[in-house]
Amino acid sequence: MTDKFIFRFVAAVSIFVFLVVVILNLKIIPRPATLPSFTLFLPKLNAILNGTCSVLLLLSLYFIKQRNIALHKRINIVAFVLSSLFLVSYILFHYLMPHESIFGDLNGDGVLDATERAAVGGVRTVYLVILISHIILAAAVLPLILLSFYRGLQMQVEKHRKLVRWAFPIWLYVTVTGVIVYLMISPYYQF
Repeated sequence: MTDKFIFRFVAAVSIFVFLVVVILNLKIIPRPATLPSFTLFLPKLNAILNGTCSVLLLLSLYFIKQRNIALHKRINIVAFVLSSLFLVSYILFHYLMPHESIFGDLNGDGVLDATERAAVGGVRTVYLVILISHIILAAAVLPLILLSFYRGLQMQVEKHRKLVRWAFPIWLYVTVTGVIVYLMISPYYQF
């Protein structure tokens, strides 16, 4: 496979995933009349997958520093698979849910009134900063992950290293903040 093909493939996958997420968030596609029972577990599953990926990424860093390339590679494959499962679970959850939960909406009416806003105070701003940075970086890191994963599997070490300098910290940030976002929003889920 040529670099040109790989870049086009990575761009196509990244754009496709981005468009799917946007379309699902716009609530254009009809949903089932009743939520499947597993839907309520998906946010917790997503947090578990993100948390596990965070640990795996740190282990991956540790083992490459120890020059254990085989274990580094295996751990990254597992992290990649778990992140892919997360993506499927995330997309499925946003497809199935008729509305998004609102941070601070204590009574679950879908409106953040002045009393609720005052009750959460500045924590809402912290939540939004974490959430927005998480979303932007999650979209941006996908092509970096795909390219660095490909370069690593092909043992193109220098190209892999150059990509991972950016991909690793962003991917780690996204997985850690995914757990934080879940912990912050979960008290406001209205299922």
